[in-house]
Amino acid sequence: MRVVIFDIDTLRPDHLGCYGYMRDTSPNIDSVAAEGMRFDRYYCPNAPCLPSRASLVTGQFGIRTGVVGHGGTAADLWLEGFNRHFQSDYARNSLFGLFRRAGMRTASVSTFAERHSSFWFTAGINELINLGLCGGETADMVSDAALKWLDSNAESDDWMLHVNFWDPHTPYRTPMEYGFPFEDQPLPDDWIDDEEFRKHLDHVGPHGANEIGMWSDAHPANCPRHPGSVGSLDEVKRFIDNYDTGIRFCDDHVGRIIARLKEAGVWDDCAVIITSDHGENIGELGLYAEHGTADEITCRIPMIVRWPGGRTGADGSFHTNVDLAPTIAEMFGLSPVAGYEYDGVSFAPAITGEGETEPQDGVILTQCAHVCQRSARWDDWLYIRTVHGGYHLFDDVIGPSGVGEMLFDIKSDPHERRNLAADRPDICAEGARRIIAWEEEMMSKSRYDRDPMWTVMREGGPEHCRGELKGYIERLKDTPRAKHIPELEKRYSRDLK
Repeated sequence: MRVVIFDIDTLRPDHLGCYGYMRDTSPNIDSVAAEGMRFDRYYCPNAPCLPSRASLVTGQFGIRTGVVGHGGTAADLWLEGFNRHFQSDYARNSLFGLFRRAGMRTASVSTFAERHSSFWFTAGINELINLGLCGGETADMVSDAALKWLDSNAESDDWMLHVNFWDPHTPYRTPMEYGFPFEDQPLPDDWIDDEEFRKHLDHVGPHGANEIGMWSDAHPANCPRHPGSVGSLDEVKRFIDNYDTGIRFCDDHVGRIIARLKEAGVWDDCAVIITSDHGENIGELGLYAEHGTADEITCRIPMIVRWPGGRTGADGSFHTNVDLAPTIAEMFGLSPVAGYEYDGVSFAPAITGEGETEPQDGVILTQCAHVCQRSARWDDWLYIRTVHGGYHLFDDVIGPSGVGEMLFDIKSDPHERRNLAADRPDICAEGARRIIAWEEEMMSKSRYDRDPMWTVMREGGPEHCRGELKGYIERLKDTPRAKHIPELEKRYSRDLK
């Protein structure tokens, strides 16, 4: 058997044709979805990049592995301590290690481990092809390397190839010669109207319309498609066009690899998995070109599985990326070793049609790299608790604890425009109950006595905010948004000391 995993960074499912997008961004990905299973409510439980891929390869939530952020203690897996043996339990039970245990040769075209100094990500990989650009490579470079590997290995039996594309990730870097395939096409969902965009221009916090570069409006010289700010609705459309162009460019190179597998005569025997680490806020909650929240937009990701002899169709039940490792284990008849326990729930029955998948009535989402938030997602509801807002003045209802609450009806309000927290305290209470119950369950399983979200707070807050507030306030003084400075100083007084 052969397996290809397309791991496409920052890929919003609602910008793919197979998930209902009206633009032709993903014909090759759509063709795989037509031959396999599409999972419609699939999430990264820990966002963004580093914590998401930690949960992916360990099959455990960040509250148990310790990885919930991009810096400080929370950017490394907890040490296993005196119970650690010659190899770590994480390594012996990693996602890629499962393919090795199934008798496969494993290879990965990815710079992720070097980009985030997370070399545990490569556990179980026989051959790592690192292009050396730490995520700055474009899809043509990645597909060239993957095709070179397939030239030598495609016709062999029993291999797994992981291919990591970065093109939808900020800054948008599709080569200019690729053109502008969507410039004459209207936006399928033109939800950012004049009134909404005025709110975006008034927004404070990193990666807003005025500071797409996080803390400034600097335009990256080597990425001409990526502006430093957007000042009009025309510029917003051009911005979204370029995000979609990155997806289409990447999809073309997914197609190159599929074509090579078909040329080699191995396509029928090849399983294909297509997924992402997180989505991308494009105006939602006032953010542009970032994946900095624990919301539907950042945390919902695609999962498409084409398995030889497997089912086709769609699955609408809740899943997270910690479910993939136990799913692969079940598909190959493997069990965890050394008493290891996956947090995920196998969805193998949804792929094979044999048996029943254990139902999950919702998921818990965490973000501690740009903000400190934990959210509950169930039914049509998204409930967000904000402990540190990353210098965004979200439309929170602030309770006595200082924790902010937001509540959205995702079915009627997919872009999270209307915070219903003040109107529906009953639903907020249910969301809080779900988060607390989940935290207690996870901590009862943890070998450590602390929630790493609070480690992030003790170490100065989210990595991408530390030490930035004073300079950002100085920047705001010269803008119409200076009126928000008193509230910033009030909410984040500890960060100014």
